Amino acid sequence: MKNEKTEFNLEDLNQKIFVQDEILTLAKENSPRLLNKFRLVEPGFFSKLSAIQPNLKNSELIFCIYLKLNLTTKEIATYTFVTPKAIQNRKNRLRKKLNIASEVDIYKWFNDL
Repeated sequence: MKNEKTEFNLEDLNQKIFVQDEILTLAKENSPRLLNKFRLVEPGFFSKLSAIQPNLKNSELIFCIYLKLNLTTKEIATYTFVTPKAIQNRKNRLRKKLNIASEVDIYKWFNDL
């Protein structure tokens, strides 16, 4: 009986890893499916964001996903076909919109959300 539970936990863990890999792949491809897939996997993430700022656009939500995935400025720029400077500007605008202090690490803020 104990072995069955262990196998179930391993299957569950494998499923989580598969879903995480799928989300990362969608992010790297700049896929329009990223937002809907992330909503299915992490519904609480969006409810917490909307409690802080209910007027976020889909493009801003997608950018939040990139930050939640701990992608660097350079990686986000590469995947979204813009300059790193444009990504830095988006981070600054998002900080203002979400009231994230400049001394707070934005990646830590999203991980703690």
